[in-house]
Amino acid sequence: MTADIRKLVHTVPFVPFTIHLADGGQLRVPTVDHVAVSPSGGRVIVFSDDDTHHILSGLLISRITEDGPHTTSSHAA
Repeated sequence: MTADIRKLVHTVPFVPFTIHLADGGQLRVPTVDHVAVSPSGGRVIVFSDDDTHHILSGLLISRITEDGPHTTSSHAA
């Protein structure tokens, strides 16, 4: 799943996406500056506009959906 996030981060132009978690939670990534993937791919950090952040284990990500108006693509685990 983190490889899919890394791929989305490098997509030009960037398309906002939502990370869906195994517990039913979700985190929206509105810009490339709001997300970071650790070099090993084991962790993803999602930053909020108020500088708070969520550190996620890649194992807890169940799917990713692109939020762009022209796409309905979904990446499932």
